[in-house]
Amino acid sequence: MELVILVDNNDNATGTMEKMEAHEKGLLHRAFSVFIFNSKSELLLQRRALNKYHSSGLWTNTCCSHPRPGEDTQLAAQRRLKEEMGLDISLEYKTKFTYKTPFDNNLTEHEVDHVFVGKSDTDPKINSEEVDSYCWKNIEEIKKEIASHPEKFTTWFVIAMEKVFEAQT
Repeated sequence: MELVILVDNNDNATGTMEKMEAHEKGLLHRAFSVFIFNSKSELLLQRRALNKYHSSGLWTNTCCSHPRPGEDTQLAAQRRLKEEMGLDISLEYKTKFTYKTPFDNNLTEHEVDHVFVGKSDTDPKINSEEVDSYCWKNIEEIKKEIASHPEKFTTWFVIAMEKVFEAQT
């Protein structure tokens, strides 16, 4: 059973809950999103595996998930990046934001999303249970694709991408 950390509006832990139950009830919980850039300033995107419980087959940032109870969020992000993408690199904290998105399958993502950034020129070794495919793209190209086909991207990626660039300027 996979647990998530329930939080209040200030990101203070208030308890734990089984991940699917938290998504069914739309309860606020802690999450993270990882953005890996190469030396050409291209972002490593992943297409979520087709068997994911929501947002399957959509393009998103390099890696995203939830820290385990008692686990440091940055260490959780590094762990998950290695599990999903086979990349073992250091990450830098950038920012966090809160969002709530209901899905067609009666699940709701309601998260305080911590955003981390890293650098690598290594192509990932993807975990096919989590990731369908990947690509490196420059930011302008991504922004154009989001503007013309937002339905191809996860909700949190579109929000987080804006936050990453706000934090870098």
